[in-house]
Amino acid sequence: MDVRTIQDPSFLKSLSVKELESLSQDVRQFLIETCAITGGHIGANLGVVELTIALHKHYNSPEDKIIWDVGHQSYIHKILTGRANQFDTLRQYKGLCGFPKLRESEHDVWEAGHSSTSLSAAMGMAKARDILGKTNQIIPVIGDGALTGGMALEALNNIGHDHTNMTIILNDNEMSIAPNVGAMHNMLGRIRMNQGYNRLKVDAETVLNRLPGGSRLRESADRIKDSLKYLVVDGAFFEELGIRYIGPVDGHNYDELEHALTTADSINKPVLIHVVTKKGKGYHPAENDKIGTWHGLGPYKLDTGEQIKGQQQGPSWSQLMSDEILSYAQKDKRVVAITPAMPVGSKLTKFQQALPEQFFDVGIAEQHAVTMAAGFAIEGMKPYVAIYSTFLQRAYDQVLHDVDRQNLNVIFGVDRAGLVGADGETHQGVFDVGFLTQFPNMIVMMPKDENEAKDMVYTAMHYEQGPIAIRYPRGNGLGVPMTPERQHLPIGSWTQLTEGSDLAIISYGPTIETLKKVVAGLKETNIQATLINARYIKPMDTDLLHTLGKRGIPILTVEESMLNGGLGSQISNFMSDSAYHNPIKRLGIDDMYIEHGNVEQILADIGLDSQSIQHTAEQFLKDCN
Repeated sequence: MDVRTIQDPSFLKSLSVKELESLSQDVRQFLIETCAITGGHIGANLGVVELTIALHKHYNSPEDKIIWDVGHQSYIHKILTGRANQFDTLRQYKGLCGFPKLRESEHDVWEAGHSSTSLSAAMGMAKARDILGKTNQIIPVIGDGALTGGMALEALNNIGHDHTNMTIILNDNEMSIAPNVGAMHNMLGRIRMNQGYNRLKVDAETVLNRLPGGSRLRESADRIKDSLKYLVVDGAFFEELGIRYIGPVDGHNYDELEHALTTADSINKPVLIHVVTKKGKGYHPAENDKIGTWHGLGPYKLDTGEQIKGQQQGPSWSQLMSDEILSYAQKDKRVVAITPAMPVGSKLTKFQQALPEQFFDVGIAEQHAVTMAAGFAIEGMKPYVAIYSTFLQRAYDQVLHDVDRQNLNVIFGVDRAGLVGADGETHQGVFDVGFLTQFPNMIVMMPKDENEAKDMVYTAMHYEQGPIAIRYPRGNGLGVPMTPERQHLPIGSWTQLTEGSDLAIISYGPTIETLKKVVAGLKETNIQATLINARYIKPMDTDLLHTLGKRGIPILTVEESMLNGGLGSQISNFMSDSAYHNPIKRLGIDDMYIEHGNVEQILADIGLDSQSIQHTAEQFLKDCN
């Protein structure tokens, strides 16, 4: 079948199992071929082909609400709801989003780029349904990795206690982004291996149904039936929460899936169907991935699965940072690395292999990771938390309450800071500057190149007075020559890279490289600009700002971050509070979410490419005169 001709999932209702299996092969081949060009979350989607088809065959979307946790496994859902003909634009600028998107389709009923949200959303939708007197089904689909998130466990507790009627699909592929860790993962593993519970339960129910009347006998028999779960399933976790458990079910077997869904329909209480799938199924390179490489990746060669990478000048920022931290940890056992399920993304696998006793992957549990780091720090350790900017948002309170308020010496490696491109608005690392710089004890830095990054790690490792955050972008460094010696960067100090009397341009991070081109372009138009590397976003270099204030020179600030609460806003506040009257122009992201696409295209679109910045600078100076 040409999946590009699919308009909606209604055609599935009349298909036989054989036809469904044929459709599965067609969908997989389509995914493998299109994602080879666009890249994407191929592994997760190959694993849920049959599950997604079975859900859309059994339920009536969008009346019945299928809620995808995280959403990176929603490609088949998009194909079945008429978007296959847009897959050549997947994750491309102004193209099809890699996650569910409300504006794309009525079948996308919930947007998510972070994990563990589906169950809470499902409960809200289910209670709204009940209050409004509707009868539609609510079906959250959550992965075994996402189930380790605290928010998911909070929701399970509430759903079971409230007896909220819904069918929870637990998609268990034994991996999230990296191999899962923790007691929840181990419990699911035991259930996977034990098929006896449901067989015994069904047998017991059959016997009970044949028993003669008598409430006392039936109550005793019910207790006997309930005790089976303690004999066969370790803990019977879900049933103890008040959620009926069905499974494990083969997630690639249509008969088993349909039987489980039909059984769930007959139970007027929350039901969890434990579906076991194989991540990457149907494509050999993805099936054999044991470390999470095929979770999400760029274009690849169809025949081998080899990733097609563009020209790279310098080392990966994530690898550079983790290797530098490792070099200190090898000399000082107080240095530990903590990651919330991102050892691959944050390039900490080398650290994990070299120093397993000093490495902690806590699973998808950002809040726990941060407060655990605080516990380390209060005992005199030197914890390094490698965490994506977008995921650090999830631990806002822990950074504030547990780390900064107690002024604990935790180092945050804020990975993917700035625009990240294809993953879009849920993953753009543009909010952390605004909230981190509000914390009284926090120091926030961002290096302009690899050398400065190593100096920042050196400075952080020798700083004992409180928390430090080092921001660094996605992708690779500039490839600058590396100096062997590390140097201390005085806290709050900026550096002046060029001297000019007409304009002062202030920025930080790799944006500095773009601004070097701007300064050169301005020079050709007889505009002499001072370029300042504000390597410390907090605290600011107030001595240098006083110097600029006394000169009265116009100031242009540029940052790949939100303007509200950004460095430009802080500089404006400082100049105003100090009674300076310098004209100030701020460039950044102005009160909007940035969607997916090529970073260079996005920068041009929002006026942060070199040509746009130069034009803005020239107009700004004209307005000042």
